Amino acid sequence: MPKPVNREFQMRGINHLALVCKDMARTVEFYSGVLGMPLVKTLDLPGGRGQHFFFDVGNGDCIAFFWFADGPQAAPGVAAPAALPGRGNFATAHGSMNHVAINVDADKFDEYYEKLKARGVDVTMVMNHDNSPTQVSATVTDDVYVRSVYFFDPDGVCLEFAAWTRALDESDVNVAPVNAEGKKVAVPA
Repeated sequence: MPKPVNREFQMRGINHLALVCKDMARTVEFYSGVLGMPLVKTLDLPGGRGQHFFFDVGNGDCIAFFWFADGPQAAPGVAAPAALPGRGNFATAHGSMNHVAINVDADKFDEYYEKLKARGVDVTMVMNHDNSPTQVSATVTDDVYVRSVYFFDPDGVCLEFAAWTRALDESDVNVAPVNAEGKKVAVPA
């Protein structure tokens, strides 16, 4: 399948996602110390209102964090999942960010999974996502399209290491979207 082309804007991917943390020092320790992401830009916000730090996630893309001196407390189950997939309710509110999936090489996936566990990160079981009724296979089969493992950062941001295992094609786009009333609707071509 040819890659879809945006005919309106020439986008080059995600520049950065801006998340919010409670403790920037703890965030730096986790993202740079545990996950090994280089810290590439740091800012103190004007007037002592907070900080804004950027971590390189690869390919020139960044995950950034704000720390706000007067930021409200976290709201698990509203602004972020209350539990990891397979461990409880993974739903979040409309307009929230559910999780950040970080692309990793399929050949390194199992090694990285073990490395996360060795570093004390509480990870889910490996999920081999497929098209079966349960949408997860115990093993990697020809139907598995992505392998995933999920974990929380120190502020409850849900992260995923995801590794594509096959190219997606037209057959992978076969479900009609639902509207606000939960009814499937046709999408204009």
